[in-house]
Amino acid sequence: MATETPRIGKLPSFAENSFALFVALRYVSVGRRSQLVSFMSMLSISGLALGISILITVLSVMNGFDREVRENILGILPHGTVKALDRVSLDQWAAVQEVLDENPTVLATAPLIEETGVLAVPGYAKGVVVNGVDPAMEAQISIIDRFMISGGLVGLSEGRFRILLGATLAENLGVGLGDKVSLYSLNVSVNPLVALPTQRQFTVAGIYRVGTLELDSAMAMITLQDAQALYRYRDTYTGIRFKVEDLLAIRGEAQVISTTLPQGFAVETWTRLFGNIYENIQFSRSIVGFLLWLLVGVAAFNLVVSLIMIVRDKRGDIAILRTIGASPKMIGRIFMTQGCIVGLIGTVIGVTLGVIFSLTVGDFAALVERTFDIQLLSAEVYPVDFLPSQIRIGDIVGVSIGVFLLSVLATLYPAYRAANVQPAEALRFE
Repeated sequence: MATETPRIGKLPSFAENSFALFVALRYVSVGRRSQLVSFMSMLSISGLALGISILITVLSVMNGFDREVRENILGILPHGTVKALDRVSLDQWAAVQEVLDENPTVLATAPLIEETGVLAVPGYAKGVVVNGVDPAMEAQISIIDRFMISGGLVGLSEGRFRILLGATLAENLGVGLGDKVSLYSLNVSVNPLVALPTQRQFTVAGIYRVGTLELDSAMAMITLQDAQALYRYRDTYTGIRFKVEDLLAIRGEAQVISTTLPQGFAVETWTRLFGNIYENIQFSRSIVGFLLWLLVGVAAFNLVVSLIMIVRDKRGDIAILRTIGASPKMIGRIFMTQGCIVGLIGTVIGVTLGVIFSLTVGDFAALVERTFDIQLLSAEVYPVDFLPSQIRIGDIVGVSIGVFLLSVLATLYPAYRAANVQPAEALRFE
């Protein structure tokens, strides 16, 4: 009596899945009898891994720029400032302070005198923006102490006529901690003989470095009391700085505050100085992310081509599987499983490399600058003069899921082609 050959199609579903996984792993792994298949699989894995690693690295760098602008630069600058259109009395400022105190989104406030001046030492002078602040209140709305390389904000309170300078400004002036500089105001003192500018000699009480040109080379901080004496404001000031819960919603908050202020006052926000830069970072992130996703799409298309070539190379194997009872559905499942394995391996390798690159890209950029004596980022063009990076779990999860789904979609057509291979036609040329 003839013995019936066992048919694969009659296996339980879990056994079919195990068989499909076994064959797919054989096709992905390196073997002497499947060198072309293994090479194409490795090529697909490499393309996916490279695309994912570049995408994660670039997104991390854009996240770093976003963080530097939001948390560091905007942590030093006020989120908003109420300014008087003309000199007003202290009683009028008290009314403004009351409005700010009643606003629930305002977290902290600090008085301010903002004027222009000229810092000078023998042989060099530089025009600067002078901020007269109350050191105790300023500490509630500013994180400038994080960027001090010598001295600190508290040093302003240790005596009269003390000043904080940016590192670039201090370097240009050739001064350090404890040195003297002359600060000239643009107010002119008129005497019977000649008009003379008002000036005072200040002691450097601290030097900070933020990495932004506007802050490091063109801003100086003195106490509110010293600014009142130098610029003859007596017991008043030019503005009140305030900090809000959500700095990205400052425009809406500024409009609300403006409607409740007395006449003669206006609100100025951080967006005047850095709004365009921040929006450009967000726009660049979207454009660069889209272009890099196209790169990942090319890698997924490469997976389609690789699987089609593998199907053509394995037509004989497919025909044999079909003759012993494998269904077209099982054949399609084998190649879908292979594509998913390739996508999974490529995703894991790409995410690993992307995280490593993101953690080291700043150090690598600094090494390149030191080795070749070049400056990759200029503070005159960019908001910072170094390459920041911040990894976000959401980016990694989104990229991983997106790439894996692309890999699954890339397997559909090759799996369809494999499932429709006719055994007789395939074996005719073997």
